Amino acid sequence: MEAEIERRSRMHAALGEPMRLGIVDHLSVGDASPGELAAAFGVTTNLLAHHLGVLEEAGLIRRVRSEGDRRRTYAQLCLDDSLVRSLADCPAGLQVPRVVFVCTHNTARSQLATAAWQRLSEVPTTSAGTHPAAGIHPRTVAIGSRHGLRLVQARTAHAAEVLRPDDLVVTVCDNAHEELDAALHWAVSDPVRIDTDAAFERAFQEIVERVERLARVTTSTAVQHQPQ
Repeated sequence: MEAEIERRSRMHAALGEPMRLGIVDHLSVGDASPGELAAAFGVTTNLLAHHLGVLEEAGLIRRVRSEGDRRRTYAQLCLDDSLVRSLADCPAGLQVPRVVFVCTHNTARSQLATAAWQRLSEVPTTSAGTHPAAGIHPRTVAIGSRHGLRLVQARTAHAAEVLRPDDLVVTVCDNAHEELDAALHWAVSDPVRIDTDAAFERAFQEIVERVERLARVTTSTAVQHQPQ
C-alpha cells in the first residue's frame, strides 16, 4: 500500500507542471515523436527531453522505437496501467465526417481498428494501406472472429484512393505515419512480423483500448440531433 501511494505521488507531482500535463493530454489519444511534440508545444528539443524524462521516470509514458525509421522514437502513454488511464484525460470532443485507419499493407492493424470502431461508434469509418497487399491476413480474420468482429468480407484498398481532405486519419503503423504524417498515430507493433496468434491478440487488445478512448470523444459531423 505504501509503495502504491508513493507511485501515485510521483505521478501527480510530474503532472503538476503545466507543460507535462499538456503533453499527457496530447498523448491521450495518440502517440508522437519528440520532434512532433516540440513543434506542437513550441519548445526546444532540450526542454522537451527534460519533460519527457520526468514523465517516463514517473511511469506515465514510455518511449518506443519506430519499426519504420529506426532512428525515430515515439512517446506513448502507459495505457496498460490502470492508474495512468485514470489520470490521462481525453481531449475535448472531436467532430469529424469519417475516421480512416491506415497501415502499410492494410492486412491487419488497420482492419482490426476499423472493425472495432464500427462496433463502438456511429462515426463512419474505413481502412486503407499506403502499399496495400492483395488480401487481408488470415490471422486477422481469425482473431476478429474470436472477438465477434466480421472481417471475412474485408478488402484492402490504397490510401490514395480512399482518403479525403476532411478525414480524421489515424495511422496504426510507424511506416504509414512516417509516409503520411497523419493527424493521429498509434505505434502498434506489427503482428504480421511475428505471425503468431499471441502477437495478433496483443495488437488487437491495444487497438481496442485506443479505439475506445478515441470513440468516447468523437462524434460525426453528419449526425443530426432530433429535438427533445
